[in-house]
Amino acid sequence: MKFNYQKLQQDGAARRGKIKTAHGEIDTPAFMPVGTAATVKGMLPEQVAETGAQILLGNTYHLMLRPTAERVASLGGLHKFMNWNKPILTDSGGFQVMSLSKLRKITEEGVTFQSHIDGSRHSLTPERSIEIQHLLDADITMSFDECTPFPATEAVAADSMHLSMRWAKRSRDAFKRRDGYGIFGIVQGSIYPELRKESAEALKKIGFDGYAIGGLAVGEGQELMFQTLETTVPNLPEDAPRYLMGVGKPPDLVGAVLRGVDMFDCVLPTRSGRTAQAFTRRGTINMMNARHKDDLRPIDPDCSCYACQNYSRAYINHLLKCQEMLGPMLITRHNLHYYQELMAGLRGAIETGTLNAFASKFHEQYAGGDIDELLTVGG
Repeated sequence: MKFNYQKLQQDGAARRGKIKTAHGEIDTPAFMPVGTAATVKGMLPEQVAETGAQILLGNTYHLMLRPTAERVASLGGLHKFMNWNKPILTDSGGFQVMSLSKLRKITEEGVTFQSHIDGSRHSLTPERSIEIQHLLDADITMSFDECTPFPATEAVAADSMHLSMRWAKRSRDAFKRRDGYGIFGIVQGSIYPELRKESAEALKKIGFDGYAIGGLAVGEGQELMFQTLETTVPNLPEDAPRYLMGVGKPPDLVGAVLRGVDMFDCVLPTRSGRTAQAFTRRGTINMMNARHKDDLRPIDPDCSCYACQNYSRAYINHLLKCQEMLGPMLITRHNLHYYQELMAGLRGAIETGTLNAFASKFHEQYAGGDIDELLTVGG
């Protein structure tokens, strides 16, 4: 089966589509839970699938260090290794090299760095990044890029973007074409519209199966991020998926979909689950707060997830106070369900041409905050 994106419907700039890969189809707009080290923390793969997730993200940097891509390949590939038979996207490792490694050195050839685990020295080039992702058997491979720091002057951003474009060409040349597998280029250029346009044009000239927007959600704030999307997305092909990397909070997802983005990933729902923060239709709530200790309501009375159907806020608060691992696991399960339910709602709204109404209702509810007396048991 050929890797393929099909746009099914459109509402304004927002698109409802489908991506076909070697390991199954992905309905877009889509949110990808992050399985950094071949696992979504606190979740069985079957539980992740039950939330509605159709694709996971794996991390080249972490997996190349431990257990190594060669070992994963010898054990049957990442899908078999982690018992996930649906699509997997792997990032290129560039962001983690910049943010986690010690004593890194960037040259035209690539990056040399010390592992954050044991200090061992490694080299990552565009060719090696693509080779690692091939060994992992990623359905979607990402080109190797430099994640431009923020803030950056226009000159610094331009130099960084031009290096990433040269690396993008080398990444595309190193990619081994197979049925059902694709490679995405990554648009860089910080917050500078002309640089973003130049980057998009360079990637289109090289030719990719999809186009990611990198270098955002790095401290620029929502307003600047949305402005950058508004000047970047129109320069991307209509017949390919668009992926906003590392985003984000629910209002970010809704705003980006309105601006034509198709795919997202973020550690937020799982990391928040481990720190007692739950996402609900009425915003976020801290499940450690004492006000939950006698509350028989679920995390979100309108949620159909396993945690909300079976456990009370009082019980989850108790688990957290006792530092029992089940507490973060239940919140994580709820959060991932919430994110997938939000994406399903966005897809449905695009299909019916009601996206603006859906977004208005979402923002009104989300900003309303948690209401203590809502649906109290016996009240």
